[in-house]
Amino acid sequence: MTIPVNQLSDPTVRDFVTALNAHDRSAVAGLLAPGATMSDDGSDRNLQEWLDREVFSSNGHMDVESEADGGRALVATYRNDTWGAMRTKWQFTVDGGKVSRFETGQA
Repeated sequence: MTIPVNQLSDPTVRDFVTALNAHDRSAVAGLLAPGATMSDDGSDRNLQEWLDREVFSSNGHMDVESEADGGRALVATYRNDTWGAMRTKWQFTVDGGKVSRFETGQA
């Protein structure tokens, strides 16, 4: 069972997931705070390189299973052309309507 993206509680996270699933580079960029950071499976990564590799060039898509922490913590099935589908967790830090950091990894 998945949660429709338009029903996610946090508006910034909702917009981020919507933009990611639409492969909308400019919308994703517009939702990121200056100097935004991220980690994947506990290791900090270059955010732009990660988005290019794991989302935009490999058709990344997130189906949200559950949310917590006011909608800033998600469990989702994430799939892309490189890795296939896997159950993942996402934790977002949102400041002033922008994502300043997200952490993802296998759940």
